[in-house]
Amino acid sequence: MRLRLGTRGSALALVQARHVAAELERRGHDVEIVPITTTGDVLTGSLVAVGGKGLFVKEIESALAASTIDVAVHSLKDVPAVIPAGLVLVATPPREDPRDVLVSRDGGVGIDGLRPGARVGTSSLRRRAQLRARRPDVEAVALRGNVDTRLRKLAAGEVDAVLLAAAGLRRLGLAPAGMTPLSPDEFVPAIGQGTLGLEARADDASVCAALRALDDPASAAAARAERAFLVAVGGDCQTPLAAYARVTGDALTLRAIVSELDGSGALEDTVAGPVTDAAMLGERLAATLLARGAAAIIARARAAAAMETT
Repeated sequence: MRLRLGTRGSALALVQARHVAAELERRGHDVEIVPITTTGDVLTGSLVAVGGKGLFVKEIESALAASTIDVAVHSLKDVPAVIPAGLVLVATPPREDPRDVLVSRDGGVGIDGLRPGARVGTSSLRRRAQLRARRPDVEAVALRGNVDTRLRKLAAGEVDAVLLAAAGLRRLGLAPAGMTPLSPDEFVPAIGQGTLGLEARADDASVCAALRALDDPASAAAARAERAFLVAVGGDCQTPLAAYARVTGDALTLRAIVSELDGSGALEDTVAGPVTDAAMLGERLAATLLARGAAAIIARARAAAAMETT
């Protein structure tokens, strides 16, 4: 079967799409990769100010709905909690390393080894909040651009360190000097970080069947738990929250954190249960944190983020 894969045109997105294409071709399909420029790719300002991470998928989903492409290949952390009507996330291939990494000009010092007043580049509200909670004496500096751009800015001395996703570095074959992986127990990853989401039209049975052959049950269960938490807690790109699910055999453990934007406080908890209850576990953990005041933290974070962009 001929399949047209739509993806962003960045180096990382193309590497990811080629990996998916190779797996489909190995199963006898004829695959074409279709790069698509999204609004998020051409914007230079704050994503929060103009609509957040959904900007990296809108044009791709529009092409999918219009049958210009057959499959959308996404970084799952870029996909909003609600999928457009008529489209469906069909498969999640095996998850890559979900951790964040700190890359420092001073070597592999980690967050605790940063000098006081160090400038750390990140445009992620989640990373910024967790960084400030750990090290209120360092400065979080807004830093957008692809992985190579951020590493160049680090090398040029614009910042003293950058926070990046381990998955992106691994997929690009990069291992920069001064890199320290951050344990998910200490620095909770973004929802869906390291996971690809393969999206198709819900009524395209043959394409959905082809994609299901690439689905990894453990990665899919983790994604269901994390995304169910996101929906139930009411989070979006303007909320510095995180959730990370681990699957061990038939059991799933989900940890989540909802942070104040300035890192001054946070609510976090963990839930565990059968992997078959993945979505329910995410909803249960959201209910627990909402009962403890997560909605108020989310409202304050949104207001603070909005003020910063005006």
